[in-house]
Amino acid sequence: MAYYLVTAIPMSERMEELRNLLRQDSFVNLRPFGGAITLSLRNARLREDGLAVWEEEDYCSPPLAQERAAVLDTFFGSLETELVKEGEGWKRIASLPSLFPDLANL
Repeated sequence: MAYYLVTAIPMSERMEELRNLLRQDSFVNLRPFGGAITLSLRNARLREDGLAVWEEEDYCSPPLAQERAAVLDTFFGSLETELVKEGEGWKRIASLPSLFPDLANL
């Protein structure tokens, strides 16, 4: 299993929809990644330049292929990944504000 620090441009007109889907656990049953993507997106952070960042575990090659097809490409553009050790990505972005403050740590 690999972990990635993901950086992407949030599609502002779709963020409220994504917030609602995350609040309703709409992605949890997607196999094999539903639980991981739900947790990651609920705890995503927002950089000063407007980019969203989060850590994501993944098994795909290329990285996040299934997640992109099912969820990410609908809500984010210009997605980039950086291979990190588990937890390293979260540590690097811990001081940033939450993308969805009302959903963090649900």
